[in-house]
Amino acid sequence: MGNTFSNIGVFLVATLGILYLFAVLLRFLLQLARADFYNPISQGVVKITNPLLLPLRKVVPGMFGVDMASLVLALLVGTAMIIVCGLMIGAGLVNPLSALLWSLLGCISTTIAIVFVGMLISIVFSWIAPQSNHPALLLLHQLLEPFMGPIRKVIPPLGMIDISPIFLFILLTVADKLLVGFARMANMPAFVYSLFWHIPF
Repeated sequence: MGNTFSNIGVFLVATLGILYLFAVLLRFLLQLARADFYNPISQGVVKITNPLLLPLRKVVPGMFGVDMASLVLALLVGTAMIIVCGLMIGAGLVNPLSALLWSLLGCISTTIAIVFVGMLISIVFSWIAPQSNHPALLLLHQLLEPFMGPIRKVIPPLGMIDISPIFLFILLTVADKLLVGFARMANMPAFVYSLFWHIPF
């Protein structure tokens, strides 16, 4: 019975933690893309993340137009997830420095997964609703542009066909495989790996 409650506890902590981590990373990506701040989804992300992010910004200033406080908050959320879940499954107190390194790898992996899934959604809706002005799709296009734009400069569209998503998928997949290798080198436990999002295949 104790294991059941422990598993439920880990599930709740991991689920709530990754959802909040998603919101923090999404806010960072939207700011990086200079996305529409007044989009209702942007406003929702801001409201969710402000309680922890605003105090942190007083200590962690931005650099070169990058919201460093969001990155620090993402690392702290990931580290807290690892330490709390480690205690709940009986793995003992995880070394904070190791947890911080694993959190960094997990945050990068989650970011890759966000962009990857975002690309899939964008491609699907470009076929079924190419003229849609839904706020979510408009925001998604803005979020993906920093990743797609540099590729389009090197590989322009072939007539009406934009093949840049193919190369972005390849780059994301290679990056994800590299992260798996780094995770093994960093001795990341299986339970830590499962806490974060990864490319879904």
